[in-house]
Amino acid sequence: MPTKRQDSDRVALLQGTLDLLILKTLVLGPHHGQGMARTIQRQSEDAFSVDHGSLYLALQRLEDKGWITGRWGASENNRRARFYTLTRQGRAQLGEKATEWRKLARAIALILGPELGEAD
Repeated sequence: MPTKRQDSDRVALLQGTLDLLILKTLVLGPHHGQGMARTIQRQSEDAFSVDHGSLYLALQRLEDKGWITGRWGASENNRRARFYTLTRQGRAQLGEKATEWRKLARAIALILGPELGEAD
């Protein structure tokens, strides 16, 4: 029986990272908020647990920017849910933000150097 990870094992999302993860999740197709939260948690191997308040604020912000669109529909549980889709502008933003993130991650990795025990 799988065990749930402790909250202390989870990593806090850096500011702006949630927007990138939402855009990336929507490349896979339309999702509702709950589905996005589950996908992000699963794909991060439970490292990230998305707070629903933060998620819905981010979805509203991305929709206001025209990077995603939303429409009402029925979820897999036949409950009313808002499904979000990536726009062409959102896809372009995903490319830019992913490039920025990779540069940042590379720079931090250069500063941190190899894992302890690998440097020998």
